[in-house]
Amino acid sequence: MADSPFPRSSRSGLLRTTLNSSMAPQNLSHSLLILEKSNAEQNERSLMEDTGDDLDRGKSRMDVLFPQFFDVLQAQGNGQEAFEVIQSLTQVCRGVVEQLELEIDHGMGGEQGARQRESMLTWLRQEINTWRLLHALFYDRILLQTDRQADDEMQDGPTLGGSEKEVIQQLYALNATLREYQVVVDWLEACYDRGEQQNPLHAHDRMMAWENTLFQLENLQGAAFGKGHKIVTRLDPDAPVREKRPLHALDEEDNLRLSRAIFELIRAGRVDDGLKLCKHFGQTWRAAILEGWRLHEDPNFEQNVSVLHEKLPIEGNPRRDIWKRCAWMLADSKNYDEYSRATAGVFSGHLGALKTLLHSNWHDLLWAHLKVQIDIRVESEIRGCCLKNYQPMPDDYWNGRMTMEQIFEELNVAKDASVRDFAQSQLGIIQRHLILDTCGELIQHMVRWVEKDTSQQSPHQLRFMAHIVLFLRQIGRVEQERQAEKIVAAYVEALIARGEPQLIAYYTASLSNPLQVQLYSRFLEQVEQKRPRELAVDAALQAGLDVEQITRVTVQNIRLAHQPLGEFGEPQSGEISAIDQRKISALEWLIHLPEQRGELLWQANAMIRTYLASSKVECMRQTFRMVPADIVQQLVSLYGSVDNIPPREECCLKEYLCYKAYLSGVDSFVEWNRLQQNRPKKPQTSHAASSQDNFTERMASERKEQAHRSEVVRWEHKVKEQAKQTIELLYNVLMFPDKGWLVDPFIAKLPENAVQLNWDHRLLQMEKLRSICIPEIALFLNEVMFKSGDFAGCVRLADEISSENRQLYKVYTKHKLAELLAKIADASLELLNSKLDPWGYPITT
Repeated sequence: MADSPFPRSSRSGLLRTTLNSSMAPQNLSHSLLILEKSNAEQNERSLMEDTGDDLDRGKSRMDVLFPQFFDVLQAQGNGQEAFEVIQSLTQVCRGVVEQLELEIDHGMGGEQGARQRESMLTWLRQEINTWRLLHALFYDRILLQTDRQADDEMQDGPTLGGSEKEVIQQLYALNATLREYQVVVDWLEACYDRGEQQNPLHAHDRMMAWENTLFQLENLQGAAFGKGHKIVTRLDPDAPVREKRPLHALDEEDNLRLSRAIFELIRAGRVDDGLKLCKHFGQTWRAAILEGWRLHEDPNFEQNVSVLHEKLPIEGNPRRDIWKRCAWMLADSKNYDEYSRATAGVFSGHLGALKTLLHSNWHDLLWAHLKVQIDIRVESEIRGCCLKNYQPMPDDYWNGRMTMEQIFEELNVAKDASVRDFAQSQLGIIQRHLILDTCGELIQHMVRWVEKDTSQQSPHQLRFMAHIVLFLRQIGRVEQERQAEKIVAAYVEALIARGEPQLIAYYTASLSNPLQVQLYSRFLEQVEQKRPRELAVDAALQAGLDVEQITRVTVQNIRLAHQPLGEFGEPQSGEISAIDQRKISALEWLIHLPEQRGELLWQANAMIRTYLASSKVECMRQTFRMVPADIVQQLVSLYGSVDNIPPREECCLKEYLCYKAYLSGVDSFVEWNRLQQNRPKKPQTSHAASSQDNFTERMASERKEQAHRSEVVRWEHKVKEQAKQTIELLYNVLMFPDKGWLVDPFIAKLPENAVQLNWDHRLLQMEKLRSICIPEIALFLNEVMFKSGDFAGCVRLADEISSENRQLYKVYTKHKLAELLAKIADASLELLNSKLDPWGYPITT
C-alpha cells in the first residue's frame, strides 16, 4: 500500500483501551486532530484593521467558507487525495473558528454579536467533528480494510495459545467491525468538550492524600474541622467502605473533585494523564488500580528473546480477570460516588454505572455503549483463545452485548429529552448514518430536508450536506445519483442567491446536463450588466459546462417570460419598456461564442416577429442592432461556404435579410414623409406697401423671396431623390428574391430538431406577418408614387400585386384589396385628367 497522505498521530490508537499503551499502534482516526495553526499575530492584526461596526455579527467571517471550500475542491484536480480534501476542509473550518473566537475575545459586536458568533461556533465545531468522523471511518473502510483483505484470506482464524495482547492484536487486525467501534470511540474522545469546568481541582505542586483526615486523626483533641463528627479510624483505601464512615468533609469534597477529574480525563481518552493526576494528589493506590486493565504479555516466552539470556519485564496484569471482576463489583456498588463507579465501569464493561452519569448527552451515551461493546468482544476473544482459566464474569456482563443498530435505537428513545432531540437533529442523523455506513438512507434524509423547505436550510447547512454528498460520490458510496444531485442542486441555488459565478459554475458542473442547463441558466437570467455576463460565461467555460445550450435556454426563458407592465403600463410610442429592453439585451449571451451566430439569428428573428406583430418598430430596430452587421460573412466563415450552411441557419439568414429590407424601406418612407411635410415656408410679406417704402426694404424682400425659391428647388430635389430611393427600397420588399419576402428558401429537409424548434409555429407567424406587412408596404409605395406624380407607377403596382409569379394578392383580405384598388383608381383618374388612358399611355385616335 502506498504511504498515506495523512499525518499519523503519536497518540495510542485502536488498541489503547485493551493493549498496553507502549505497544499500541497509532490510530489513524486522529490524523485530523493535527491541524495547522494559524498565525495568531496575523489574525489579531486583521481584527484590529476592522475598525468599522460589525453589522453582520460575524456572518462575513463564516461566509468565507464558501470560496474556501471551492478552493480546496479545485486543488483536488492537481492529484489531491479524497481524504486530503476532507482534511483541508476541516482546517478551513478550524481557521474560521479561531477568527470568531478572537472576535469574541475582542468584544466585537457587543453582547448581541457575541451571541451570534457563539451560535456560529457551535455549528462549526459540530461540523468539524463530523468531518473528522467521516475521515476516520472511511479511511479505515476504504484503505485499511482493502489492504488487509488479502491478509485476512490467508489466515484461518485466531491463533490459540497466544498471550492476551497477541490475541487482541490479531482480533483488531481481522475484525473490521470492532475496529470501527474503536474508531468511533477515539473520535468521541478526541471531540470531547469538558465545558466550563476546565480545572475543577485546587492543587499545589505536590499533595498528600486525605491530609485533613490525617490531621484530625493525629489531633483528635484539638481538631479545627470536623470536631464531633465520626470519621474513619484508618487511612487505607478501603477504610471508608469497610468502616462505613466518611473521610473529613474537606477530603470528601477533594476526593469527589479528583474522581470527577479522573473520569473526565478517561472520557477524553487520556488515561495516562489520569494516572499522573492520581500520583500528583498522593493517591498512588488509585493509580495502581487504573493500571489493572492492561492486557498481559510475557515477552520472555518468545523464542527470539530467550537466546539473549536476559529477563525482560512482564507487561500488563497477569491477574487481570480478578481485577476486572472486582472493578465490576465496584461499579455495581452503591457505596462509591458516581464518578468512581463510572471509572470502574469503563474498564469492566458496566453500562449501568456509565449511563447513570452520562445520561444527558448523546455523544457521551454513545461512547459509553461502545466502550462496553468493545470490552465484551475483547473479553470474549481472550477467554476463547487464551489457554488459561479465568474468573467468570456476571451474566449481566455478557447480556450487555448489542449491535450498533440496537445502540442507536436505544439512543432514539432515551429518557433525556436532549438526547432524543439530538438523535433526531440533522447532525445526529448524519453522524448516525455515517457510523452505520448507510449512505443511501443518509442521502434520502438529506433530500427530505431539502424538499420539505429549502428556505429553512441555511446556506451553510446546504454547503455541509453538499460536500458530504460529493465526497461519498467520489468514493463510490452513492447509489441513487438523482437523489444526490438534488442536494448539490439545492446548494447551487443557495450560491445563485450569493451571485458568485466561479462557485456556481464549479458545483453546477458536478450535476447532470439537464440540471446544469436549468440551474446555470437561472443564474444567468439574474445577471444584467455586460462585464458580469462575460465573467459568468468565462466561469462556465472553465467549468466545462455546455455554454451554448445554457445561453440558448437563458435567452429563450427571458424572451418567453410574461411579466407585468408595472404601475405606468405601456410606454409611449417610440419608447422601449424595461421589460422589452431586458429581453433585447439578453441577446448579449449569444454574442460571446462565434459558434452561436446561428442561434443569435434564431432568437433575434423570434423577437422581431413578436415586435413586428405588435407594431413595436423601435423594439424591432433595437433587436436588429444586437446582431453584428457582418453576420453573413461570419456564418460563411464558420461553415466554410454558403453551400455548407445548415437548413435552420439558412432559413434564419434569409429571414434576417427580409427584416433588414423591411426596416430599410420603412425608415426611408418615414424620412420621405418627413421631408414631404416640411416644405420651406414662404417668407412673410409686409402689409400694403406705401409710397414712403424705401428702396432698401424692397431689395431685402426680393432677396428673401429669391432665397425661398432656391430653398424650394433644393427641397423638391431632395424629395424627388428620397422618393426615388424609397420606391426602390419598398419594391425590394415586394420583389424580394428567392420565393418572396418572409418565405423560406428551398431546403432539402427540415432541421432534425424541427419539433423542438416549433418550426410549424414559426411558419405560421411569418405567413401572418406577410398578410400584415405586404399590404402596408404596397400602400406606402402607392402613396409615395402618387404624391410624386408617378400615377402610371401606381397603376403598374396593380400588375405586381396580381402577378401569378409571386401571387402577392393571396396575402390580401377583401377589405385591404379594395382599399388598394380604390387608391389605384384615383391614380387612373389623374391619368385620364392628363389626357392619358387609365394605364398612363397616350390616347391614340
